[in-house]
Amino acid sequence: MKREIKVDSNCIDVGCHKGEILENILKYSPKGTHFGFEPIPMLFKQLKKKYNNKATILADALSDKEGSSTFQFVKNAPAYSGIKKRKYDLVNPEIQEINVSLNTLDKVIPEGLKIDFIKIDVEGGEFDVLKGGKELLIKNKPTIVFECGLGASNFYDTKPTEVFNYLSNEIGLKISLLKSFLNMKPSLSLVEFEELYKANKEYYFIAHG
Repeated sequence: MKREIKVDSNCIDVGCHKGEILENILKYSPKGTHFGFEPIPMLFKQLKKKYNNKATILADALSDKEGSSTFQFVKNAPAYSGIKKRKYDLVNPEIQEINVSLNTLDKVIPEGLKIDFIKIDVEGGEFDVLKGGKELLIKNKPTIVFECGLGASNFYDTKPTEVFNYLSNEIGLKISLLKSFLNMKPSLSLVEFEELYKANKEYYFIAHG
């Protein structure tokens, strides 16, 4: 983030949670326009209060369509919460099903605003978020840090081949592991991306120009 985000970059944090990533976005880009999305009511209220006048905080769950949806709020581990149930590394997850509004990046982000950086961590629904921002992504080609891995993404019927082809062929971005990207190593091939997904040892990736 320190390398990619400039003082006036415009950024989006999808799955803002407690604001750890948004905090760094504001640190590195104090002159940018920023958005944070967090559908869990208590976290949304905290973020709204903390980042008032610093970022636009919205309670929408981002997806590939607009409307409403049930949402699985994991009370004893909020970071696992998402639209669909996923694999939980908990003995007894306490799940409360709540209703949330759905929106898309293309619909909610003002047209004409250049977006430079996006982080997406929504416990398996990342590909739906990416599909809902197709126009924005094609136009801006932002740097995108996103999760994609077994135990979460597969509960949304996400296929690694589809993610790779979408980002590379339709959007025009390369995909790398974070360490490889920072060390200026070659981006991943489709075969390498699929192997990493199936091995389930890496689930953080970066899409970049």
